[in-house]
Amino acid sequence: MAISPPVSTGSADRGVHWPWQASFVLLGATWGCSFWWIKLGLDVLSPVQVATVRLAVGATTLLAICAITRTPLPRKLSTWRHLVLLGFLWNSVPFTLFALGETRVSSVLAGLINGAVPLTTLAVILLAYREERPTAEKIAGLILGFIGLLVVVGVWQGLGGGELLGAGAIVVAVICYGLAIPYARRYLTGLPDGGLSLTAGQILCAALILLPLGIAGGPPHGAVSLPPVLGLAGLGALGSGIAFLMNFQIIRERGASAASAVTYLIPLFAILVGAVFLGESVSWNEPAGGLVVLFGVALTQGRARGIAGWVAQRLGLHPRLAAD
Repeated sequence: MAISPPVSTGSADRGVHWPWQASFVLLGATWGCSFWWIKLGLDVLSPVQVATVRLAVGATTLLAICAITRTPLPRKLSTWRHLVLLGFLWNSVPFTLFALGETRVSSVLAGLINGAVPLTTLAVILLAYREERPTAEKIAGLILGFIGLLVVVGVWQGLGGGELLGAGAIVVAVICYGLAIPYARRYLTGLPDGGLSLTAGQILCAALILLPLGIAGGPPHGAVSLPPVLGLAGLGALGSGIAFLMNFQIIRERGASAASAVTYLIPLFAILVGAVFLGESVSWNEPAGGLVVLFGVALTQGRARGIAGWVAQRLGLHPRLAAD
């Protein structure tokens, strides 16, 4: 559910070959369904066990792809140090927090809060890395995104202790993504290892970090049936495995900016599958706040004018506005 995997200029990637537009939609659907699959896994496993199984299946999938494509894992110890840290901060901790949060809140709410990942990433870059200038547009986008989060959770309604804990856990997970993504871009970009190699190593490290806790959690607490098994398989093999390959293809063919636009699809699929397959109710403030968050994201990425022009053109408004 993180938006961008480790980026590298290495040439060791061998990815999918269908149109990138198909990968774009499938990527949004896969990461949007992840919140539903977490709910299914929680029927039989604890939050840390859901995260452990997710990572174990994801690591197995990526290592199998590495073997099939003859893609070697990173060789330098310094690279593995970065991957251990990223595995902890980008996968082990947030995956556990998302599962913990979804014991208290709906998968729809989790998916909408996840839409703020680009905002926390930008905030960390502006505060810690100084790689981007804090322009008025970016600051406005951050403020608007924060307001959108408040609307999503419906702060004026008040949250019970359980809901507050769940939403808080997911917000902390999103902050973890915001810390990890700039770190990966700074220390993994330019390495000779390909993106598949780096991601396989990272997910492997994350799985090994959680494995002792997952085992210590004991046997499943519910009857193991087909839905939880399929949910965990999808969460690991697709959400933490194949999805990264689709993201690599989009980055290669259309650039990182196009790949980051999948942010706008994930909440849509999260709402759809949560309502249809889990019967979750959707309050007006959740999609409304989600749209505010996404517009804040668009503002920070310089896409707001293009989106406004596209909408104006579709609505037949002033041609100058549509052209801006």
